[in-house]
Amino acid sequence: SASLSPLLVESELFGHVRGAYTGADTSRVGLLELADGATVFFDEMGDIPPSVQVKLLRVLEQHEVTPVGDTRPRPCNFRMIAATNRDLVQCLHEGTFRRDLYFRLASYEISLPALRERPEDIPLLTERFLQTAKLPQGAAAFTKAAMAELQRRPWPGNVRELRNAVEHAAIMARGLPIGPEHLPESRDL
Repeated sequence: SASLSPLLVESELFGHVRGAYTGADTSRVGLLELADGATVFFDEMGDIPPSVQVKLLRVLEQHEVTPVGDTRPRPCNFRMIAATNRDLVQCLHEGTFRRDLYFRLASYEISLPALRERPEDIPLLTERFLQTAKLPQGAAAFTKAAMAELQRRPWPGNVRELRNAVEHAAIMARGLPIGPEHLPESRDL
C-alpha cells in the first residue's frame, strides 16, 4: 500500500532477519515465502513503492526471496494474481511503475469494467453480500424498487461501495424487506 513505508512492505513480503532494522528483535518469515507452492493475490499493484517493485521482480524471475538484512536467498515459488485500479501503462509513462515488472505481470490480463458499466451483475452481487453479512436479525430481500435504484447508481467505489451499501441497507431495514429508503445516500465522488 502507498501509505506504508517501503521497509515495512519489504519486511512483510520478504521477511527479515533479527537485527535487520530497529525493532527487528526476532527473525520473521515473509508472506511470499509462506506462500511457497500457493497463489498470492496482490491488490493495488500500481501502488507498490519502486524499491519493492525491484525486489518483487527478482522474486518472480529467480523464484527466490531474500529477507531484509540477509544475503542468502531462499527458494520460493508461487503463482501471482495482481489487481489494480490504476492504468499501469500510464504509470509506465509517468515512471511510477517498472516496465520489466509490468511485462512480467502482463502475461495474461483480464480487464473488468467498472460496476456502473455492468448493472446486470448487481442483483447477483447484492444477494451474495446479503448472505455473507453478519447481521443479528438476518438478511431480508431487496424490493424491486431498491434493486432498480442500486442498478441506476454510478458506483464510483465499484464493488466495495456496493457491498457497503448492501450492509448499510440491511442494517437499516432491521430484517424487513429492503426498500430505497434504507439505502445510503448516493455519492457521486
